[in-house]
Amino acid sequence: MSWDDYRSHDAVGLAALVAAAEVSAADLLEAAVARADAVEPGLNAIRLRLDDAARSRARGPLTGPFAGVPFLVKDLAQHIAGVPTASGSRPLADHPRPETSTVVRRWTEAGLVVFGRTATPEFGARAVTEPALGGPTRNPWDPGRTPGGSSGGSAAAVAAGIVPAAGASDGGGSIRIPAAACGLFGLKPGRGVTPSGPDVAEGFHGAAVQGVLSRTVRDSAALLDVTAGPEPEGPYVVRPPERPYADAVRDDPAPLRIGLATASPLGTDVDPEAVAAATDAAELLTSLGHVVEESAPALDGRALATDFLTTWFSTISAQVASARALTGCGDDAFETETRVMAAIGRATPAPDYLAALARRQDHTRALAAFHERYDLLLTPTLARPPWPIGELALPAPARIGAQALLRAGASGLFGRLGLVESLVDANFAPVPYTQLANLTGRPASSVPLYRTASGLPLGVQFVGRPGSEPLLLALAAQLERARPWAHLRPAV
Repeated sequence: MSWDDYRSHDAVGLAALVAAAEVSAADLLEAAVARADAVEPGLNAIRLRLDDAARSRARGPLTGPFAGVPFLVKDLAQHIAGVPTASGSRPLADHPRPETSTVVRRWTEAGLVVFGRTATPEFGARAVTEPALGGPTRNPWDPGRTPGGSSGGSAAAVAAGIVPAAGASDGGGSIRIPAAACGLFGLKPGRGVTPSGPDVAEGFHGAAVQGVLSRTVRDSAALLDVTAGPEPEGPYVVRPPERPYADAVRDDPAPLRIGLATASPLGTDVDPEAVAAATDAAELLTSLGHVVEESAPALDGRALATDFLTTWFSTISAQVASARALTGCGDDAFETETRVMAAIGRATPAPDYLAALARRQDHTRALAAFHERYDLLLTPTLARPPWPIGELALPAPARIGAQALLRAGASGLFGRLGLVESLVDANFAPVPYTQLANLTGRPASSVPLYRTASGLPLGVQFVGRPGSEPLLLALAAQLERARPWAHLRPAV
């Protein structure tokens, strides 16, 4: 199979070819491997190749709705027994995991052929994919720019045509941000819809969930069908949809009332192209019979960001401690930004941490009140087009000062250096819209409707009520029919 033939099909289409014996799983895998060889290491999307294991699997009998389709999993919280999950961190790169994650097991039971792990920033902690382990991942639409993060490796691999879909996860926008930057569809399921175990009951107090990035909406829907559902280790059981998610993409939704918000919840600048992306989507929605009005949830976006980071930094501190216990490494084995975040997390008093968790309910109530009036919230996904690689790195003076304080054990002085504020801006100013859905546990999607004047993708976000995954998929499929995007190809 030529790459052009391979790239012209999505995962559902490739599975149909295998099922009809028009192509073999081995042939599909070789097409994917050849494409990976052609664009790597230039893109740096794949951290670890598993070609030999995949070839062995492709030769054997495969069953399931995606039998024979090549696939990549994220190098974070998507474990394969006997294979390291580095989480973007150098100390963990050579430590195999003892068991396979439930989500990976479900993907393989569906017949997907995993042949690699995709790059992610250290512990998935940033909106770019530029780890010291392996170096930066590049955007296929412009290799000088970021594909976003933390599922940046998966996004780059799908956009470049290595695979039609890839494993991803989202704890603060990590599916939607790279989807928007790379011209893909990305659905963040609601809290508890997809499994996180068996090693953890839920990630980041339920704010982090498992999912995929794909070129087509029907792929995301069909993959959610094989992924979703409770597990014995899960904290609760989410009511399943009335019909398969794949069915939701077949029919247009009834006319919807949608609130449009383009201003940054942080009060920071929003690029005119990002505003244009959202208003363009609003015009398309209106032409399709939906009602779009300017409206935003009544919440304090900066307080939400502060609460997010208070718990995020503490989570990073716990991950660093766990990695140190497992590997015996010292703090200097981790990246400077990670060490700063971990130090801030360790210095956070327990009452402050618990108060930040408790205030999630305030943000949830504000969004619930908004959804009493509107079916969906529409925003830009990003506050600006994909930015150059390295732009969000800690500035050199701040980095030198942070390293000196870390060596001296004086991390309590970070506030005086303004490092906390610097990290807030670096993490959220370009991506201020996505964290709301995580902290409230709501499903959200990024739809690739817009291209900038220079041809870069720039997605728009929809946030729904609990259980609205079918609605988000149905609307995205309607938009996809009105303005198709899967045929668009980057120059890489």
